[in-house]
Amino acid sequence: MNRSISIVIPAYNEEQRLPSTLERICAYLRQLEPVFAEILVVDDGSRDGTAPAAETFGPPVRLLRNPGNRGKGYSVRHGMLEAKADWVLFTDADLSAPIEELPKLLAAVDQQGAQVAIGSRALDRSLIGVHQSVFRENAGRFFNLVMRVATGLPFHDTQCGFKLFERRAAREIFSRQQLERFGFDVEVLFIARRLGYKAVEVPVRWDNVEGSKVGMFSGLDGFVDLWRVRRNQWQGKYR
Repeated sequence: MNRSISIVIPAYNEEQRLPSTLERICAYLRQLEPVFAEILVVDDGSRDGTAPAAETFGPPVRLLRNPGNRGKGYSVRHGMLEAKADWVLFTDADLSAPIEELPKLLAAVDQQGAQVAIGSRALDRSLIGVHQSVFRENAGRFFNLVMRVATGLPFHDTQCGFKLFERRAAREIFSRQQLERFGFDVEVLFIARRLGYKAVEVPVRWDNVEGSKVGMFSGLDGFVDLWRVRRNQWQGKYR
């Protein structure tokens, strides 16, 4: 693999899952043999042993700390702006989208000349091994419908936590990001489009993992975030 890769993992109270996740990613990177690789664990003010669990690994794992609990969007932005590699992936600590799906995103950006590739559960639902509850799946479909109307984005699944960015594009996109919680995925894709970057949606394998940090009120706030994205645009915050 003649490119470098940074992997950003936002982590809040992930002491139990993080060690096995890091072991799996490290093993995968050894097989992939990139010219340079790093794993950035962004601790979002965890109250458990998340930070020590990351620190025990040493290189290529690097620990970043947020100033308290700021949210997933803040954590991803922190990691993206600190990343050093040519391509930067952010993925959830539970690896609901397996790290082995990364080549699909890399192939998509190569074949389509894109600077962004997003993993999607919606394009091929046969790739979902373990489904969410019927309520959560339907809520996700409804959110996506409202998102497309509100923002004009063409994507079928903006909320899958498995997204790849070319580093230069990531710096320009995430330095403009305003939202720190649920709606940040939509916002960064909206900013990417405003800046003229091409983003492609790629079907990936995905398994629901219990222990989601997204509660009902966070999900409802995501709908308000769609309005916030438009407001930020009108106020010129993405220029």
